[in-house]
Amino acid sequence: MLASVKDNDTVLVIEDGVYAALSANATLFSNLPENCKLFALEPDVSARGITDKLSTRFTLATDEQFVELSCKMNKVVSWF
Repeated sequence: MLASVKDNDTVLVIEDGVYAALSANATLFSNLPENCKLFALEPDVSARGITDKLSTRFTLATDEQFVELSCKMNKVVSWF
C-alpha cells in the first residue's frame, strides 16, 4: 500500500493499523515524500496506550477530523 502513496497524499491509520505509527516502525514511512500527511486516529491510539510512542511524522486525528479528511480527499482507499 505505501508504494502507491504519492506527493501530497494523506495517510490515516486506524484500528490496529495505528501500531504502524510507532516510532519503532518509522522506517516503514521513511521513503514517503516529505509533503505526505500522516495521521493516526486518536481514539484508537489512546485505546492501545501508545500515544507517547508515536513517530513524530504522525499527527493525531479526532473522529471528526477522520470524517473531514474522508470528505475532503478526492479518493479514499481502505485496506483491511
